[in-house]
Amino acid sequence: MVYAVSHSYQTRMQAYAEMSILETWYEQITLERVLAESTEPEVQRRVRRAMERAATRTHESLLPKLTRRDGDRLIILDAPPAVFHIQGEQTLFSPDDELLKLKNLEGARAAAFTEYLSTLALDRRRLLGHFTFQDLAFKVVGVGSVGTRCVIMLMMDRHGKPLFLQFKEASQSVIARYRGKRKNGHEGQRVVEGQRLMQAASDPFLGWAKGPLGRHFYARQLRDMKLSAQIELMDADLLARYGALCGWVLARAHAKASGLAAEISEYFGRSDRMSDALIAYATRYADQVEHDYDRFAAACRSGQLEARTDEDMAADFRI
Repeated sequence: MVYAVSHSYQTRMQAYAEMSILETWYEQITLERVLAESTEPEVQRRVRRAMERAATRTHESLLPKLTRRDGDRLIILDAPPAVFHIQGEQTLFSPDDELLKLKNLEGARAAAFTEYLSTLALDRRRLLGHFTFQDLAFKVVGVGSVGTRCVIMLMMDRHGKPLFLQFKEASQSVIARYRGKRKNGHEGQRVVEGQRLMQAASDPFLGWAKGPLGRHFYARQLRDMKLSAQIELMDADLLARYGALCGWVLARAHAKASGLAAEISEYFGRSDRMSDALIAYATRYADQVEHDYDRFAAACRSGQLEARTDEDMAADFRI
């Protein structure tokens, strides 16, 4: 699978090296192109199924699952430990957390939202002007963002159609350890500008703001026709094909953002040396993960760490 990723990146970058910079910027990788390039019936079936599922993952489909009506407004449902109101009865924040000490959470929310609007293009600001604020709740993030804060905001237009925005905390880039901190830089702005550079079609509501306690956030839509690959359901062949698609997407992102497709392609060359190096690294990484998990499991068995299941956690809350 690692070879599939690396080899795909290498061959796609060679193609981008022959394209003009405008051609690279206009290049889009669509599910239709993926369908056209595959002759395998199973791959085509899965891609078509993914297209169908994506079409159903809209704000309207999310509304009845996440909200309830309270008079003239909609309220986001508490579903601890995943979703809860910051200053609500089922909050997971400790009593001494600074967020719980805020006397005017709504004022802080409004100020941060105003700052966020200033980072959007005029047409996006006008569009959001047709929506009114309904509710705000804390959302536990995934593994890749563990330890950071995230809130979701529900807004409605005059026709009762919803818009869910997600504000995710942006921490300092790992690269900053080696290149130094950005002077007067906003980490949310760094994330947004990076996404706009690399992606063919970024979320129209990408923006950034500071939270009431000085944390940096970036904003985007919550789950609007977005999908995650279910790699745990893939066999080895399909996983390799998915890896090749990832290599293609990464090559396009690097070629567009850097404008240096020819230089990157020359660095990779036409041999398998880079692929062999990445395979060796991936193997060592897998060994390290197994070693780390063994230590984690031993710490849980010895009582050094407390291990609890999702069911255990959910039992602590009234849902």
